[in-house]
Amino acid sequence: MDGEEAGPPKRELYALLQVSPEATDEDIRKAYRHWAQVYHPDKYQDFHMQQIATENFQRICQAYEILSDEYKRQIYDIYGMEGINSGLELGPKLDKVEELKAELERLRKRKEEEKMLAHFRPSGTILSHLSLPQFLDGDGIMRGMAMSSEVQSQLSKRTVIAIGGNLEVNENSGGGAASTVLRHQLSPVSSIEFIASAGLRALIGVQTTRNLSLHSTATIAIAKSLRDGSINLSNTWTRQLSETANGNIGTSSFAASAHYTHRFSSKSHGRIAGRFGSTNLEVEVGGGRKLSNFSTVRMLYTIGIQGIFWKFELHRGGQKLIIPMLLSRHLNPVFATGAFVIPTSLYFLLKKFVVKPYYLQREKQKTLENKERNSAQVQEARAAAEKAQQLLKIVANRKISRHLETNELVITKAVYGSSKALKKADESREVNKESASEVFDVTIPLNFLINDSGQLKLHEGVRKSGIMGFCDPCPGEPKLLHVEFTYGGKRFEVEVDDYAALLIPQESHRV
Repeated sequence: MDGEEAGPPKRELYALLQVSPEATDEDIRKAYRHWAQVYHPDKYQDFHMQQIATENFQRICQAYEILSDEYKRQIYDIYGMEGINSGLELGPKLDKVEELKAELERLRKRKEEEKMLAHFRPSGTILSHLSLPQFLDGDGIMRGMAMSSEVQSQLSKRTVIAIGGNLEVNENSGGGAASTVLRHQLSPVSSIEFIASAGLRALIGVQTTRNLSLHSTATIAIAKSLRDGSINLSNTWTRQLSETANGNIGTSSFAASAHYTHRFSSKSHGRIAGRFGSTNLEVEVGGGRKLSNFSTVRMLYTIGIQGIFWKFELHRGGQKLIIPMLLSRHLNPVFATGAFVIPTSLYFLLKKFVVKPYYLQREKQKTLENKERNSAQVQEARAAAEKAQQLLKIVANRKISRHLETNELVITKAVYGSSKALKKADESREVNKESASEVFDVTIPLNFLINDSGQLKLHEGVRKSGIMGFCDPCPGEPKLLHVEFTYGGKRFEVEVDDYAALLIPQESHRV
């Protein structure tokens, strides 16, 4: 279904049989026998009920057929029904999970790798230098321009070659260069690059990169200029400081640099950088925002011995557009403060009154489009779940009556669906008409699932929409399960995420 959310495997087959993903073969057999008795068509005299039972009995049989087969179950655990339906056949010699994964990966990606070997991946940068003082002097705003392009080709699984070139024009002078980079992956944690360039910056060099730990990377490079024979040695250390921040420190024969980037959300980040050297001393602050999966825009403010700059960057795929604008060659404190404060204030005003409302409206429109696109499939899923509930209703009502008499566990209300809709319902104490389509009543199946010990247990890592009598009312959106129940004459309430485990009754859920 379109719009399905990314995340853990759905594992509907485990949900159908109501077993854990770690269930033993015996657990799966017991669960199959239990559900086969519930849904066997011979149990029902009414023709309509027989049809419903037959549909669900076939689902139970399919789940058991896959999960009871060692190889099919391993395929399903790794790739889900996509792997099962792909027609992959594995030999009996693949008796280890690692071997199975490797074989599946080889079969699945063989065609992709064949295409990749012949595929060239281009990237390029356009750098346009603007100068406000030059423009005010009547000499035009363009100070210089540079363009670079690179094409990568995968020679093998571990080796890449990149061929590129650049042209640069700065006032009355210009030049160009051509470069070749051969990159080889030595191991999962280290790589080496051989670099050669001819033209404006003719040089040869070698660079090696190694992951020092899960969060740290070090790069060492040495290059020799073919024009004057000088040698440049550089080192760069990059570290992931936290889940939302990373830092970078670099040194070379002529300069040192450092930068810190903090991610405020999945779409926006801030950046502070500094560069120090014999010809350069500057500090840079700014931030960026992700416009889409392929595009990012960034605005930066730089102050240093070369002057005061604004810099605009647009990144899309492998392409970059960078426009630095020189505002002033003089470090006037008042001008420097204004050049920082005024655009920053404008940014926050635009973000609050223009950008944020636009994105909220766009997200709302996407949600509506997703609902319309999936409406037919959701209706079919709802109808199938309601049919399944008809078969569970008699036993569920019998359990409710018996447990009410003995003050045992009774599910009084259970709804599954959009987390946003359920949170709004908690605030208003009721589900409005707009949110009703995003939730589904699952009181009957949960009462049916109460075991002989008087407990309800839902397994961790199993998506709840796959449970018999459940359906997904809002594909692509985060979901919750809200349950209200009574036990021992007392009221309880609990809410859990889609993949979270649930065990009730528990005293911690008491209202």
